[in-house]
Amino acid sequence: MNTTTQHLDVFAIITNRIIEQLENQVIPWRKPWTEGGHPQNLFSKRPYTGMNTWLLGSLGYAQNYFLTWKQLKAVGASVKKGEKGTMVVFWKRLAPEQGKDNKEPQKVNAVLRYYFVYNIAQIDHLPDVLTIPYPPDTVNQISACDEIIERMPNCPTIKHGKQKAYYDPLNDYINMPKQGSFDSLISYYGTLFHELVHSTGHQSRLNRREIVEPNSFGSELYSIEELTAEIGACYLNSITGIMNKEFENSVAYIKGWIERLRNDKRLIVYASGQAQKATDYILNIQSYQKSEEHLVEQEVEAQ
Repeated sequence: MNTTTQHLDVFAIITNRIIEQLENQVIPWRKPWTEGGHPQNLFSKRPYTGMNTWLLGSLGYAQNYFLTWKQLKAVGASVKKGEKGTMVVFWKRLAPEQGKDNKEPQKVNAVLRYYFVYNIAQIDHLPDVLTIPYPPDTVNQISACDEIIERMPNCPTIKHGKQKAYYDPLNDYINMPKQGSFDSLISYYGTLFHELVHSTGHQSRLNRREIVEPNSFGSELYSIEELTAEIGACYLNSITGIMNKEFENSVAYIKGWIERLRNDKRLIVYASGQAQKATDYILNIQSYQKSEEHLVEQEVEAQ
């Protein structure tokens, strides 16, 4: 069952799926996957990254273990009647193109590919699976938040001089209201994570154009950066086990994102990728792109 051909517009399919969830008042990147664990392949143990993390995590399964069609068939399992797979995406690098007259540098192209996975709850006759442990208590959650901040490479200065949360890219510092201004420590750290993601765009870190290049409130670059920061903060929230209830969830907010996504079908894929890079930087996760691509190819071959 080859589902990785590029006959379909993958960007449009994914964007339409997100829009459908937003129209149902569900903001998928805000749904925590703490209790179900980080979405991962059952056999390879490869954690899904980028938008696949919250596309799978927002499905609400008790345990976020997934398999490909061929993987489940290999162990004698079967998909329950009426159940359907979930699309996940990845970038496939193509052979580099040689420049004109073989003098220009080679250009490496990539295309967005997809395949389908099934949650273990959708499968019959599957061997027993280990139970995912419950999330840590609040004390450990706060310790985890502090540890992330302490271990972030080249972490910007965090000030508490004004009663406003923002990142200053010119002077490279974060300002936060004092912790007592928030309803809870969880709300404080959720807001701080948002600003930390912004700070990764500084030229001394990831040099993200949405931060480095001038942009004004409401501009395209501003909108992309805000979505990147929100998705990145949600990644960090779920990693630490906190749930920030301070996020705006208004009809106007949801309507705004629906309009932006309809106008740019590549927006959600791009912002999710930038958010993953930002959180990898904050968590000091070294690049494992080559091994990651190898594991993805193995998983795709299991279709």
